[in-house]
Amino acid sequence: MTAPGSLRDHAYESIKQRIIGVELRPGQRLVERDLAAELQVSRIPLREALRVLAAEGLVLLVPGKGALVAPFTPADVRDLFDVRESLESLAARLAASNATPSSIEPLSALLVQARAATAAGDAQRIAGANAAFHAGIIDLAGNPLLNTLMRPLAARTEWLFRLTAARDAAEQCTEHEALFSLIAAGATEAAAASAFAHIAAGRGPSITLAAEWSTPEFDAELVARGRRRRRPVADSA
Repeated sequence: MTAPGSLRDHAYESIKQRIIGVELRPGQRLVERDLAAELQVSRIPLREALRVLAAEGLVLLVPGKGALVAPFTPADVRDLFDVRESLESLAARLAASNATPSSIEPLSALLVQARAATAAGDAQRIAGANAAFHAGIIDLAGNPLLNTLMRPLAARTEWLFRLTAARDAAEQCTEHEALFSLIAAGATEAAAASAFAHIAAGRGPSITLAAEWSTPEFDAELVARGRRRRRPVADSA
């Protein structure tokens, strides 16, 4: 028998990847009955998974109405950039202070993967590799509290990268390479400034793109409620 926790984790990972991969669009209604059937889990582990995803900002739960993919509006994107600019600049500074030939090897490997994805022009791989590179900087920072603060944002950051795949991937890769060089050189303040500039450069384009995928005057209750199914009309005698 499969453990309930495993079923919850299975549902969580499956729905998370569908959201991040934009198979499920921002604002789309999540029908528990359909998801449970697709994932072959009962409603209990499914609802537990949805609660975890809601805590990470990927799902919006409407009490008594249901669930939907979080809308991720331009305001949400702006808020995410406000936090990233501050915390990822700190992460870059700390990572540079911790940089040694051996400690930067994992980050170097992530940069190689991002470079290969960019050369291949694979939008999905580019988004995942870029998100992994940013996460690698946070790991190298070696600050458990910072890691805890950033962990819930990791999925939203990768989701943002997938939704903004139209941005210039080559330019982003070049900026990552410059940031890595500063971190590897132990240039703490320059690395922090580079991280801030890199993230800030994506703010305007991302907010503009967010206007294309978000729903104007979003009514969460209306979307979560969805349309009622009509009962079939009985044939007249």
